[in-house]
This record gives sequence, structure tokens and C-alpha cells, in this order.
Amino acid sequence: MTSVVFMGTPQFAAPILEGVIEAGYDVKAVVTQPDRLVGRKRILTASPVKKTALEHGIKVLQPEKLSNSPEMAEIIDLKPDLIITAAFGQFLPEKLINAAQIAAINVHGSLLPKYRGGAPVQYAIMNGETETGVTIIYMVKKMDAGAMLAQAKMPITATDDTASIFTKMSILGKETLLTLLPDLIAGKVEPVEQDETSVVFSPTIKPEEEVLDLKLTAKELDQKVRALRPAPGAYFKNFNGKRTKLWDVTPLAEKTEFAAGTVVSVDKHELLLAGANGSVYAINILQPAGKPKLKVTDYLNGVGQGVKVGQKVIADGE
Repeated sequence: MTSVVFMGTPQFAAPILEGVIEAGYDVKAVVTQPDRLVGRKRILTASPVKKTALEHGIKVLQPEKLSNSPEMAEIIDLKPDLIITAAFGQFLPEKLINAAQIAAINVHGSLLPKYRGGAPVQYAIMNGETETGVTIIYMVKKMDAGAMLAQAKMPITATDDTASIFTKMSILGKETLLTLLPDLIAGKVEPVEQDETSVVFSPTIKPEEEVLDLKLTAKELDQKVRALRPAPGAYFKNFNGKRTKLWDVTPLAEKTEFAAGTVVSVDKHELLLAGANGSVYAINILQPAGKPKLKVTDYLNGVGQGVKVGQKVIADGE
């Protein structure tokens, strides 16, 4: 039976691990990030991958830093046929990659060579891509640069956000991996090198990238809101006097002569604002600082009372 060490952390990776287990591969160990404090109450929480492993009675290793750790030595001693990673969250040392008897492979959430890095789904949505997918590659020392073994595509719809894409992508990743593995084990797969001239990077989202500004058109603003949903969220620094996150907006076909950040239309159930270049968007769900998420009707009946057409509710540059 082919032995596997599986390495992954978030919900994206959990169905992939589940698929490997259900397909009958001998998962010797699962490696995931250490438990973290989560939420306002700072509750110590295991990763989705750890929870899946424990449900199946599989040994879990959680090194804070993999390189030169006792856990790394333990993995090498296992001499697994395959090392399979999916959003693990740490670089694999070359010594560990070489410990795989058949191959060390990674299930990556983009259509490589586009969107290498830690936030491929977020950047695909933010940049208005109409499709994404998964690429399974050989693990190499350079980030997401290994030869491609399989690739599968999926659409990005106008309502998709990072959460919905990851949910669908994890299933696609599982199916693509399980289709690939028998041929990979049998030595029947011809790897394809990535075109280095077409590489696009998608580094981890930085705090400053969460900020919305008046240079964004309605479409661009919607893309950014969906890209950063459900976490960390996108916000204006000064929206009607408060730092305010936008959780759901709708770009509209109509145009306006109002400056970006100005109220185009308002009634008790609707708030339309001007974006850049005369674009218009409707705000559906927002969250002023210190408040819960509010539907626009609740916002206009509360902290947003008194907002009027022609009022510039977003400060310049923010």
C-alpha cells in the first residue's frame, strides 16, 4: 500500500485529506500548523486538517517551524512514498522533499504559473479573473515553481468570494489529485515545466491592502470586497465619520456625475454611492467600527440616519 505524509492546515485542505484517506492510501502522519487562539474570546483551536486527521485516528505533528525540527526528522524516518501538501503554510526544506520515495507534490489553488504564493484566490477575484483552478506540481525549493503534473479549471462567478471559491476548489483539488495519483505512482505522468515568462505572484495580503479608496470603480470595489471576504474584510477609513467595512456591494450599470464617495440615491432600503469614473454601486451589508454587520436598511435606520443625496460620505483618499 502506498504510504503518504499529508501536510496542510485550512479548510481547503481538509476534504483533500479526507479523499486520500477514503481512497485507501496509508496516511502515516498528518502535519499541520500548531493550534491557534481564535476569535474575540481567544479560544485555542485546532486546524480543520488536524480535526480530520484525529477523526480517523491518524498521528498529527504540529511543528512551529518545520526546518530542523524533531517532527521533520520523524517524517524523514517514515520514508513515505508520497508527501502531499495543500496550503500547509510553511516552506518544505529540500532534505524533506527528497525524503519522499516516489514524489513530493503540492495541490495549489491557481492555474499556474499564474498566482504563485499565499493568496492566489484573493488576487484572482480582486483582479477580475473569470476562471481559476488547481494545479498539482512537484515540490521544489522555489515557491510554487515545480513542474506541473495536472491542472483543472473552474469558473469565478460575479457572486463568488474567497470562501465560496475555496469550498468549490477543495473538491476540485481532491478529484484532480485522486485521478492523478495512480498514474503518478505507476510512473505514467509526463511533467510540464512552468513558463517562467508568464509567472504572476500573489503574496499574502498585507494590512494596508485591506483599505478601500476612492480610486476604485464600482466593479473594482466589488471585486476587492469579495476577495477579502470572509476575512480579513475591506474597509474605508472614514465612511460617514467612522472606519467602516463593506461586506456586500453590487456594482450597477448606471452612471453618475457625482464625485466618488458621494451619495447618488438613498431611501429607507437603498444606498447608492459613486465610485471612480462615474460608476455607481449599491451597498448591501456594511459594518461601522464598534457595530455588528448591518443590512443597509438597518444602517439607514440607525447610525446612517440623515444621509442625503449629494453628500460626500467618504473622505478624499480614503
